[in-house]
Amino acid sequence: MTQHAEFYRNAIDLNRYSNGVTRRIVRAYNDVILDTTERLAALDPSSAPQTAARLRAILAQLKESLATWSGDSTMLMTEELQGLAVLQSDFMVQQLRDLQPPGAPAIVRTVEISPQFAQAVVTSDPTQLGIVSLSDQLPGAVRTVARVTVADGVTLTLPNGQIVRKAFEDIGTAQAELFSQAVRNGLLTGESTESIVRRLKGLNRERLGTVNQQIQQGGLVTARANNQIRAIVRSSITQVNDAAMQEVALANPDATKRYRYTAVLDSRTSPICRALDGKVYNWGEGPQPPVHFNCRSMRVPLVKGFAKRTLEIRQTYGEWLQANPEQKEKVFGSKTPYFNYLSKKYGPTDAVRRFVREDGTELTLNQLASKYPNVKPGVPGD
Repeated sequence: MTQHAEFYRNAIDLNRYSNGVTRRIVRAYNDVILDTTERLAALDPSSAPQTAARLRAILAQLKESLATWSGDSTMLMTEELQGLAVLQSDFMVQQLRDLQPPGAPAIVRTVEISPQFAQAVVTSDPTQLGIVSLSDQLPGAVRTVARVTVADGVTLTLPNGQIVRKAFEDIGTAQAELFSQAVRNGLLTGESTESIVRRLKGLNRERLGTVNQQIQQGGLVTARANNQIRAIVRSSITQVNDAAMQEVALANPDATKRYRYTAVLDSRTSPICRALDGKVYNWGEGPQPPVHFNCRSMRVPLVKGFAKRTLEIRQTYGEWLQANPEQKEKVFGSKTPYFNYLSKKYGPTDAVRRFVREDGTELTLNQLASKYPNVKPGVPGD
């Protein structure tokens, strides 16, 4: 297998891992909303004083439950991102080893991920530390982060400048307020409790599907929140993966000094990613994904002495997969027939983009690690 293809396969696996983490956090959020709407549906509108008191209790409990949810989500993301950083730094080390041309130095330095790494990513406020700077070589929408040292911990922010903990807290606060306003306004205008409940949740507890399906079926306080959660998780995973891999690259200048910015997995390619796609930069410079929410662009290392074996020079990843059925089966598994259908209809290159957008397959961190048997970091359990 062409080793550069491993980075594309890894990107698809990371998308599936993101689906898995997102679903856990989305499901916990939706459970809070569904529990609350069930209590709301049980209110008896014929007894006004008691109903008002019970309604106040329900709304207060919702606010408390969503605060607990945001704290639990922060803890989950901390654990997952820590394991991901270890896994992906080891993955990058292994790829650099495999990509070494004959006669090249055999030693590829590893990078130790400190126990504080994910804690800093998820909970630290960079505005208080003054380590975030904007690149003067790129449009203002693109951030670069200065003095990123994985071994000592790192402070990174989401594309809007927020940290993960604050993003979850804001979702909980905003949705509790939205829920409260919708209920009060509905009751004041004479809307039935049944109608209010249906409008708020949209979802059916017995038919919850993938995250995409839950977003499509969602109501006023589920659909948008679920979409926001997915954006936070995807962006954080992209960011931590990229930071860990960059640190390995910076520790190994004899193996790689430059990378190619690659946006092939951005199914709805943004203007900024379209402009950056294919450009070459030195490690430690240039754009660092994610440059916007839901960005799945990546940086592919250019390895010294790798000559013209680089995948992009010969063919796209989709074309390469179409010509290698065994690898296609390895990447897509039971969904290979669907990829074949997309490939026949849209061509193999666009089929990969469409597949990534629509694929609801999920992976845990251990399942992700098991796909790379030469990479054996310690990761959280399933």
